[in-house]
Amino acid sequence: MAKTLLRSGDLDDFQAVGGGGQAVFDSALQIREALRLRKQQALVDCLAIPQVNDEGDRVDWYSPVEGRAVSWKAAEEEARFRALRYLDSTLDSAAALSRKCIQSPKTAQQLFGSLLEKALQFPGENHVFLVDGKPVITFWGFVNLNESARDDVLECLRKEDIPEPIVIIEPEPEPEEEPVPVVSFDSADEPLLTPVPPVKFTPPPEPVEPLAEPVAPAPVPTAPEPAPVKRRRYGLWAIPIAAAAIAAVAVPLILNQQDRPAPAPVPVAQTTAVEPAPVEPPAVPSPVLAAQLPLHQAEVVAPKVEKVDAPPKPVIIGAIPKDALVMDALQIKTGSTRFLNGTWRVLMDVKDQVSGKAPTIRFQIQNNKGTARIIQGNNISCRADLFSGLHETGVLMIKSRSTARCSDGTRYPMPEIACKAGNNDVAECSAQFDANTPVSVTFRKTGA
Repeated sequence: MAKTLLRSGDLDDFQAVGGGGQAVFDSALQIREALRLRKQQALVDCLAIPQVNDEGDRVDWYSPVEGRAVSWKAAEEEARFRALRYLDSTLDSAAALSRKCIQSPKTAQQLFGSLLEKALQFPGENHVFLVDGKPVITFWGFVNLNESARDDVLECLRKEDIPEPIVIIEPEPEPEEEPVPVVSFDSADEPLLTPVPPVKFTPPPEPVEPLAEPVAPAPVPTAPEPAPVKRRRYGLWAIPIAAAAIAAVAVPLILNQQDRPAPAPVPVAQTTAVEPAPVEPPAVPSPVLAAQLPLHQAEVVAPKVEKVDAPPKPVIIGAIPKDALVMDALQIKTGSTRFLNGTWRVLMDVKDQVSGKAPTIRFQIQNNKGTARIIQGNNISCRADLFSGLHETGVLMIKSRSTARCSDGTRYPMPEIACKAGNNDVAECSAQFDANTPVSVTFRKTGA
């Protein structure tokens, strides 16, 4: 009986993951068969069956089990909860099997463990279906473009909608009604409002202004103490008389002290509520006082000279090689990669393990798609498909969906190349075969 078609899509829309220098998708059928032989039927039923078209650029995914298929979003919440627990248990079994195979001394077992470690990666929740209540993953072994493998494979399925907060509005308490007074026949003649007794207004006491008191003379020790005399209070009319007396005494003293070389300050007693006498401008000092003033020799201060910074050194722009890969700034700003169109000779700092020579690598790219041709030292040629893209940060990425197929039936690992604009916009590129070994790469334009 024919299986249910779950999903179809182009391989160029996703990025293949893998391990040990090989993509998971290239060995998808072999991985399912190996899991079946190891009696991992629960894990096999979670992996959809891929079928590639004749052109090799599109794949259909079929369900391994029979039943009614429902997408993850359309399934009920309880069904998704059970399916997520089922996938958690299945992934734990796959992780344990992967670690066991990687620790094996056999190379084939190690490769299978590396592939199984990344096999259950998938782009998102739109690629998971429930067939007869059981979860089935399509496009397993792939992630979205410009994304890396997730540490938590099922992270995209654990998203839960945050419930809206429930606002409880409590009814406001009704205001208490004031009791209505009851009027009887006995109190009918009484007034409804009790008369308020009148408030007597008492004016505040008038403020008493402070009066100036004369200063008592110092007592003479030899004279007997006089009988207590009642103090007399003077009115405001005494203030002008006191000011005139002070002025009459102070003016002769000031005139007598003008001829002295160093006049001593005369303390003036402050009297409450007495305005000071007007001060006359100081007189011009006499020649005798001018001669006693301290004199210093004048100093000549040199004017400050502002330092002028030296002009900046001219920037020396080196010559751009004629065949170099130049990442045009205007094209990068508009998101175009036309500067990459053509045939390129790729120079990498790698050597063939058999011959010890560097392989000859040619890239032919047109409109972000192309092919890579590698010729090893023993004249074995390998070929792989390429695709390129421009990241938001202006980094150019060149990748391959899988390893290169060689003429002797072997596989050649394809690196991931990243380029950024350097001096004079000349591309500075590096390749990575794995996460720990970056390799310098140089592009040279060629006509063949």
